[in-house]
Formats: sequence, C-alpha cells, structure tokens
Amino acid sequence: MTVSRTICLGFLAMISIGTCLLMLPFSTASGAWNSPVTALFTATSAVCVTGLSVVDVGKFYSFWGQLFIMLLVQVGGLGYMTATTVLLLVLGKRLGLRDKIAVQQSLDVQELSGLPGLLRSIIATTLLFELTGVILLMTVFLPQFRDQPLVALWQSVFHSVNAFNNAGFGLFSDSLVQYVTNPIVNFTITGLIIFGGIGYQVIMELYLWGRDRMSRNPRRHMFSLNFRVATSTTIALLIMGTIAFFATEFRNPATLGPLNFPQKLMAAWFQSVTPRTAGFNTIDITKMTTAGLFITIAFMFIGASPGGTGGGIKTTTLRILLDCTKAVLQGKEVVLTSKRQIPMALILKAISVLIGSIATVITATVLIALTDPELNFINILFEAVSAFATVGLTAFGTGNLSVSGQLLIVMVMYTGRVGILMLMGAILGDPKPSFVNYPEENLLVG
Repeated sequence: MTVSRTICLGFLAMISIGTCLLMLPFSTASGAWNSPVTALFTATSAVCVTGLSVVDVGKFYSFWGQLFIMLLVQVGGLGYMTATTVLLLVLGKRLGLRDKIAVQQSLDVQELSGLPGLLRSIIATTLLFELTGVILLMTVFLPQFRDQPLVALWQSVFHSVNAFNNAGFGLFSDSLVQYVTNPIVNFTITGLIIFGGIGYQVIMELYLWGRDRMSRNPRRHMFSLNFRVATSTTIALLIMGTIAFFATEFRNPATLGPLNFPQKLMAAWFQSVTPRTAGFNTIDITKMTTAGLFITIAFMFIGASPGGTGGGIKTTTLRILLDCTKAVLQGKEVVLTSKRQIPMALILKAISVLIGSIATVITATVLIALTDPELNFINILFEAVSAFATVGLTAFGTGNLSVSGQLLIVMVMYTGRVGILMLMGAILGDPKPSFVNYPEENLLVG
C-alpha cells in the first residue's frame, strides 16, 4: 500500500460513502430512492469538486441531500488526506511518518516539518474565507428571500462553500445567470474562486507579507518562486481571459449583447475566472459562440494553481512549459523562471503532466463520441475537459448524456481530481531504482 494508493483509495472511499448517502430516500426531494448512477455521478462530482450534475440539484435533492453534497465538496476541496489528518489531530492522535508523507504529497509541499501547524492554518483560512463569503452573499439573498431568512442563509452557505472549493454546484436552475448584473455576487464568487484556487501556500505568504507591512517590520519579505509564478500567471490569465471573452461575446445577443458596457466587462471578468476551475456561470454557456467555447476549453485545461482546490494542469506547469519553449528559442541549455533555474526533475514532471492530461482528454472525447454519437465535437471536447479539469461547466447539459457517457465522465472526474501522475503511480507502484546508465545519442526533433 503505497502513499499514492492510499490517497486514490481514500477518494474512492469518500465517493462510495457519498453515493450511499445520496441514494437514501430522505436525500431526494421526492422522498424516493435515488438512482445509483445519479447518486454516483453527484457524489463523484462533489468529492472531485467539479460541479457537473445530471439533475437540478436545487430541485432534485432535499435539504439533507444538499447538505451531504456540500460536506462532500468541503472534504474534496481540502483533500482526503488533509481531512483525515485534521480528524486525527482533533482526536489527539499523533502523525506517523507515513501520514506526514501522504499529506506532503497531497498538498504538494516540500517539507515534512510543521505539517500540523500548516493543516491548522488551512482549516482557519478556509473557514475565514467561507464565512466572509456567507456574510457578503447574505446582503443579496436576504432581501430576495425576505420571508425565508433560513433559506437565504442556506443559499449563502452553500454557494460560498462551493465557490471557495472551486466546485460549481448551485441551487438555482440557471446557476447564477439571474445575477449577471449584480456586482456583489459577481465579485464575491470570483474572489472566493481565485483565493480557493491559487493555493494555501500563496495565501499564507500574502498574509505574512501584509502582517510585516502593517507592523512596519523593516526586514524585506522574500516571496517564494511558487508565489511569484502562481500570482503572475494567474493575473495574466485573468486579464487575457476578460479581454478574450469580451471580444468574442460582445455582440452575441444570447450572452453579452443585451448588457451595457460595464456589465459586459463584469460578465467577461466572471467568465474568465470561473473556468479555472469553479463551474458557476452568469451567462448561458450553451449559447456562447464557438470561439468563446474554445477559449473556455483552453482556460479549463490550464486550471488553477498547485495546493489549491482547482484542477487542470496548473498555472505553474504552464509557466514551466512556456519558459522551456523560451529557452529553446533563445538557444539556452537551462530553463529560467523569474531569475531562478528550474530543476530537470520539475521540467520532466511538467511534460509528463501535459502529455498525460492530453491523452486522458483525447481518450475521453473519443469514447464519449462513441457512446453519444449525436453530440457534436466541440460539445464533447468541452465536457471532457470540464470533467478532467474539475470545472463543472457544460455546453449542452450533462443530463443529456447516456448512462455510459455519464460513467465515463465519472472516471474522468476522478482522474482529474487525484491527478494523472498519482493515479498512474497507484496503478504501477513505486518505481524501482536503476543502477544502469545508458549512453547518450542525438536524434532529430521538430
């Protein structure tokens, strides 16, 4: 039982528990037993913080079903090992070396020391952001549900938890389309998505920097390479995404067309945030232009940052690959990022993540095209990337997939959440060390 197998089986265990809970009659609004496939799909989507659903969550599930979904999203966002380790710490258990290594790999951190403190910081940060989101959303939902304050509170809690954990489950049939012109909803949801997806290490560094500035500490705060790459790449993607969606959907009467100029910018901003990787939408995705859909696919594939609650190949992977290309074009033999040399092991890992991710998306697209031949290519590719990157957006309605197609999406969501490299490591086992060095030889490339 390797660490990667422990993590992968842990996610499967959470999905199994969630499936059983969502099948129970009191989890559905009708009071009837839920379909095993529907329960499995919803539980997988929740644990994998995706947000894809084959039913209308707000109407199909009762309060208890919605509560189970939110709890699964919370555990999935924290990660199986993080949630389990926090539970052990609450019970007063000590962490063994194997537990620390598992948490280290699941959080993608470099050191084993200070993990209990890091976990406590993660829980505190999560609760702080989600509580802030609840308070801000209450200012919108409370006037809307004036005679039902508990409903307003539940709407705020559910959407805040899903936004920070980068899951796209919503209790409204149209997601957040009715709030396309509401700045509080737009900027609260996007703020939660960005901070949830950028990674806890980045948030902690930002907090320490702000604390030093507030206390007028004379020492200069040195940001890590991970912080600089994650923040700069995220900002660049958000700016480019806003411009791209604004340009492609500006005259589309079904999306941005009816809005005034500031509202179009706000809607374009929201659409540039949500593919990385939350799944909420304030415009009708099914009516976007083909160019807009393809741009969304590209942003979904990139995803969020390491250590966050999002999926995709991650912003740091993209940055390393771009800097590799830059180094080749400049004739350099080393890869530099922000005046730091990138180790060869990280370059190989980035290439492996890219190749594995492309292979997974292609395989899923081909198989769904076989199970659901009536769908067009762009919609199938959109659904496959959305599932793999744990986004939750759909261009045609996931409920229109056949049962075989839904089960394929379940497998793709699981693969995207645990990570293609970790899943392959769980299947193949730990690599055996080799004491043989082979001679080098050149070949033609490009």
